[in-house]
This record gives sequence, structure tokens and C-alpha cells, in this order.
Amino acid sequence: MGQEDARVRALLKEAVALHQGGKLIDAAARYRHVLDIAPRQFDALHLLGVIQRQQGEAQDAVRLIETALAIDPGQATAHCNLGAAFQDLGRSGEALASYDTALGLNPGYALAWSNRGNALRKLGRLPEAVDSYERALSLRPSYPEAWCNRAIALLELGEAQAALESCEQALRQKPVYPEAACVRANALFQLRAFDAALRAYDDAIGADPDAPEAHTGRGLTLLKLERPLAALACFDAALRLRPGHAASHQQRGDALLALHRREEAIAAYEQARALAEDTGGIDFALAALGVGAAPKQAPAGYVKALFDGYAGHFERHLTGVLGYRTPALVDAAIRRHVQAAGLATVDLGCGTGLCGPFLRPNARHLTGVDLSGNMLAQARATGLYDELACADIGAFLAARPRSFDLAVAADVLVYFGDLDALFAQVRGALRPGGWFCFSTEAGAEGAVPEYVLQPSNRYAHSMAYLRRLALGHGFRLVEAEAAVVRSENGSEVAGHLLLMRAA
Repeated sequence: MGQEDARVRALLKEAVALHQGGKLIDAAARYRHVLDIAPRQFDALHLLGVIQRQQGEAQDAVRLIETALAIDPGQATAHCNLGAAFQDLGRSGEALASYDTALGLNPGYALAWSNRGNALRKLGRLPEAVDSYERALSLRPSYPEAWCNRAIALLELGEAQAALESCEQALRQKPVYPEAACVRANALFQLRAFDAALRAYDDAIGADPDAPEAHTGRGLTLLKLERPLAALACFDAALRLRPGHAASHQQRGDALLALHRREEAIAAYEQARALAEDTGGIDFALAALGVGAAPKQAPAGYVKALFDGYAGHFERHLTGVLGYRTPALVDAAIRRHVQAAGLATVDLGCGTGLCGPFLRPNARHLTGVDLSGNMLAQARATGLYDELACADIGAFLAARPRSFDLAVAADVLVYFGDLDALFAQVRGALRPGGWFCFSTEAGAEGAVPEYVLQPSNRYAHSMAYLRRLALGHGFRLVEAEAAVVRSENGSEVAGHLLLMRAA
């Protein structure tokens, strides 16, 4: 037995040295030799599992590490490595449980805290992810990977300035770090510092020319800088590196559309549709170009992604660039006809809260509803709302029968084509005598009977359709006016402003 133990120790020592030297095949052979002699040897099972993960065999890694932990469940490092293997398999919930077990055994384990942040980020629990990265950094301030991953989570929360600072910490500690360089560029893009973002993407590509994300980000930046031909070259470069990537085909279509190469754009969108798991946004883009039937409303995922990315500069862009005036028009209509104060008011699609200052003075209770969590974070910061809900408008209204005196939808119905169900939901959520005030973009009267999806990816509605809906859902039309709701590309966008009252 003593000779066998000595042989196992010697093989294990050789295996670990080979493993640390990056000679994975030779190391794995030594670990397997150990297991031939001692099938329940913890270190050989665990470390062979680590090699399997390093070689892309995550399922085998899980099996081996779980076998090791059945022998000795008190090893924090093994639980952390098991979590990483689960993460590779997309099993983020099980990964999180493994990291939590590791931290229960060793609360000072910085790697487990950082990896836990990765699992939480994949689960969409972004504030918790940021907290987990910060726990890792409190234990190991010089931890560039945790700084970079913290930046990614902050970007997803719409906190681009904090993300930029986090990336810069990562790059100070690890100057050649292509992923952090790309995330830094993404942060600058979100901050709309497009010239700086372009330079940052160039830096990221210089550090790793084979990173498709950097080419994609560079292309998106060039689109913002109105250089679609150069953007097209970037998307082509990304697709050479990742040919089956649906989003890159869709972005290529966006560049072609900006170049007025409509048929090529359609072909690119159709390629994207053939590759995508969720085709709702692509179908919507094609329908806006007249290919396929227009859906009854914009896909929720499309709207959420649009406004999550828009949150940081939404108000500045609308008011400064688009000449957005709908909240003031809505306020004027309400003031002309609604004399009551102390209203229970709901701001549908409230966004960052542009209507809040107009609605707050006469509201006893002001509720905002929006699909975009990033937009709601901006609305929350105004302090104007008593309640904010991240929810689909229709589902929210259906759950609040006879709850409101006033419902407002400023520049929201442009993402709905068929308004029949929404009118029913608004009517059900209003108390008797309640008010509904909203704007739409104007369809060509006489040319469309109800609504049309425009190339802008926004719906326009005919006044005849809106009047018919009001009558059909028990509303009395109080005011229906033509209005200029905003400007786009130097042209005024015609719309309608309506105020109606529930019978």
C-alpha cells in the first residue's frame, strides 16, 4: 500500500506540473493513470475535470468534479470550478448555487465572488452582479477581470460613465486586455462620444484583430457618424470572423438601408432571419420595408432593447434634436378640459419621465409604466412618480381594473398598430368618467383604412380609425386635433392629439 501511495503522489506531482505548464494532454494522461490506481483520488478527479473544461468538454468536467465533491464536499475551489463548468453549459442557476457553496466554505474567495457576478449577470440580476464584483474587488483590488465584468454589468444597467471608469481601472492594471478595450469603447458609444468610441474600437481591434465584437461596435459607431459605407466594411469584417451571426447580418442590412440599397438590405435581413432564434425584430424591420405582413404591434423585445439603449441620452435627443413637443401638447389638452385635481394618473410608456412634470401637479397618485428598466431608472431619479412598473402596458392595465382617473400615452401608440385591445384595456382600467389622452403619428387620410407600419419602424394611424375605436369602446371624443409631434431629418412629423372620456 505504501508503494502504491508513493506512486500516486509521484504521478500526481508530475500531472500538476504538466498542467501548470499548459501541457494538458500529458497532464490528463497522468491524472487518468492516478485514477486507474486510485479511482477515488479527489485531486485527480477534480483536476481532470478542470482540464476537460479547458478543452471545451464542460459536460465531462461537471461529471468528474461532481464525483470528486461526492468524496470531499468541503473543497471551495472544486465548487468554484464546478460553477464555471455549469456556466459554460449555460446552466447559470446551478453555477450560482456552486459559487454560493464555495463562498460558504471560503467567504474570502475573490474568484468565486467574481464568477458569481457572471452567473448573476446571465440571470439578469444586474444590481446583484455589480455587488458581487465589488465584493471580489474589496478582497483583491488589483483584479482586472472583475473590473471589466463589473463594467459590462454597469453598461447593461445603463450606467455608462461608471462602466467607463471601471474599464479604465481594468486597463490600468492590464494594459493589453482586448475585451476591456472593447467594453471601454462600448461605454463611450453609450455616452454618445462617437469620435472617442471610434478610436477606442480601433485600439481594441489593434489588440485583437479577430474579435468580431470590436468590428461590430466600430460599424455601429460609424453608422452613428453617418458613414454607412465604412460601417458596411466593419460588419463584413465581423461576418468573416463569425459568418453565422444573425445580428451582424441584420446590422449589415441597416448599413445597406442607410446607403439606400434597399434590395440588398432586404437580402441581408432575410439572411439574419434564417439564422436567428428570435425573428420578431427582423420580421418587423422587413415589414417596415413592405416585405411580409405588418404585425399588430412592435415586438416587445425590440421596443425594450431600443429604449434600454436610448435611456442615457433620450431626453437630450428628443428635445434637442427631434424638437419633441408631445408632453406639452398633452398637458395643454388636459388643462383645456380636465378641471379636477387629485387624480389617480397613469403615464403609459413613461420612459424617462418627460410627462411627469406636467402630470404631477394635479395627480394624487402618479404611476409610470414602461418596458425599459433603464428608462425607469431615469424616471425614478426625477422623484415625480409614486409608483413605477416595468411591465407590458396591456398586461399592467388588465391587472388594474377601474384604478385610474387619467391615462396618458405620449408618443407610445406609434409602437402599436392594431389599437383595439389596448383601447379595451385602457377603458377597463379607467373609472367611470375617466380620461384618456394620447398622441399618434398621422396616416395618409383616405390611403390607409386603419394603420400602417412606416419605414421609420413606427406606426401611423388614420383619424377615422381612432374615432371608430373611441366610439366602439365607450369613449366620448372631447378633442381631436392635428399636431406636429416632432421633427425628423429636418421635416415636421404630422400627428394627432386626442382626448376622450369614458362614458
